[in-house]
Amino acid sequence: MSTTDPAAPVRATLRAVFGRGLPAFAALAVAVALTAALASPPDRLQGELVRLMYVHVPAAWTAFLAYGVTLVAGLVWLWRRAAVWDRLAAASAEAGVFFTGLAIAMGAVWGRPTWGVWWTWDARLVTTALLFFVYLGYLALRRAVDDPVTRARRSAVFGVVAFAMVPLVHFSVLWWRTLHQPPSLLRPAAPAIGGGMLTALLLSVLAFTALFVLIVRTRMRLTAANAALDVAELTGAEPVAGDAVTAPRREATR
Repeated sequence: MSTTDPAAPVRATLRAVFGRGLPAFAALAVAVALTAALASPPDRLQGELVRLMYVHVPAAWTAFLAYGVTLVAGLVWLWRRAAVWDRLAAASAEAGVFFTGLAIAMGAVWGRPTWGVWWTWDARLVTTALLFFVYLGYLALRRAVDDPVTRARRSAVFGVVAFAMVPLVHFSVLWWRTLHQPPSLLRPAAPAIGGGMLTALLLSVLAFTALFVLIVRTRMRLTAANAALDVAELTGAEPVAGDAVTAPRREATR
């Protein structure tokens, strides 16, 4: 008597979305989010400037997500010592630095007309800048160490310690007096926005998350391919296309 696995449809859907369908899903998510952001109503006080929120907030959220993935991947590497977890940690940290920089840039563009300055020594801005430079240090550490095992171990420890900056950034607007508004979504009470704005913001978060997954997957594949090429150069083997493995070199026939 055959039994049906109830989780099979879920796994099939995940493989479809995160496999070959991921670029299409990410593109669709971006298109839907952009449409929702343009269709959302202007803010009562800030007017059309509020549309910067649909880039600034999702970029910050995605950066936090990326650093969380780096933390978890580093911990798993310390436990399992599998190279794939080190590649995941590195790729996620690179994406996190990109999205942190984007959040800072969009915050400056938003702050100029609302606060009158591009930058101020505000608690949220300063801690976010520190977060950016801490993870730049993480990436610099990876480049400074040649031995892959030593690099993975030191990076994993660094990534675990560095993640302490994430809650510091998030709670900075609650712990100190700041120009930056309190959290709109990640807060004990109900979200501070609603209606079309909330829908557009959630769709933007989904789109940025999909882009993050796509970036990390692509970066991991490139890293694996580079590792395969390095092995091929050392062993004289030919890398197999699409895989981080090598195949024996065929002798030329006379």
